Amino acid sequence: MSAPKLALEGVSKRFRKPLDLAARAANLLGAGMRESVVAAVDDVNLSVHEGEVVGLAGESGCGKTTLGRIIAGITAPSAGVVRYSGRTREAILSSAGRKALLKTQMIFQDPMASLNPRMRIKDIVGEAPVVHGIVSQRESTDYVDALLRRVGLDPDDASRYPHQFSGGQRARIGIARALAVKPDVLVCDESVASLDVSIKAQVLNLFMQLRRDFALTYLFISHDLGVVEHISDRIVIMYLGRIVEIAGTADLFREPNHPYTQALLTNVPRLTARKHRFAPLKGEIPSALAPPGGCHFHPRCPFAMARCRTERPALMPVAPGRWSACHLNAS
Repeated sequence: MSAPKLALEGVSKRFRKPLDLAARAANLLGAGMRESVVAAVDDVNLSVHEGEVVGLAGESGCGKTTLGRIIAGITAPSAGVVRYSGRTREAILSSAGRKALLKTQMIFQDPMASLNPRMRIKDIVGEAPVVHGIVSQRESTDYVDALLRRVGLDPDDASRYPHQFSGGQRARIGIARALAVKPDVLVCDESVASLDVSIKAQVLNLFMQLRRDFALTYLFISHDLGVVEHISDRIVIMYLGRIVEIAGTADLFREPNHPYTQALLTNVPRLTARKHRFAPLKGEIPSALAPPGGCHFHPRCPFAMARCRTERPALMPVAPGRWSACHLNAS
């Protein structure tokens, strides 16, 4: 078998806040203050195969965006390796040059914040392919026009600025900008979260059509499990920086294994539900500055036992194509 399109091996990311001058001075007097460390991503192993759509879901603050930025090459991991078709970024850079790193692109959550307000759309979309030699300056206008049509925008509007477009149109501009450098992998970070329901459906359908037309591979990040269910082949559930469950979409929604996944799916709105009582997860998400020992989910888990408080559960296979990190599977 060929190597996965993306492979993460023991990837972690820790953000450190050094002690300021006052804290260092206090330590001279025995205060015992330490620098703050946040483990945003904690020892993640994951493979994504060519042409696959993998949904990455979890509550806000669980590390989804940080993991996406690591895959896109925007943020460097503190530990671990990310491989693209079997090769690391360093190997790709040394053998094929910087242009080869363009094959993985990211579409950001807030299109208004990620689009330069001082640039016209034709420059936002057309700058990168010209700079990287994908098209010449003379060909740029026709190239940008074709991309705008492809994402459902009017090329006559290419001279306008981002603030002159609606939220759904700005989302399409972000997609066009990512497609402009001919990527193989798109990391979509909450790309439809801020859109109205009808516009969200249109943009999701666009993603699915682009996948078919360009054989794209997606990592689709969202806190909305309904969106993830609609577009994904497999779903990865994260909690406090760790992956707790991986399964095919149909399998996960039919029979979730991990207690956290079960709690999330219990509260997904369904048209067929009758007399369904909303049952939020008990307790607050623990602070990433001081996460619980053992299984991070144990303070909120109704099935927690003594082992959960001290021993981290391994992500292990529980069925063909399914993995879960829960001690209940080994008991």
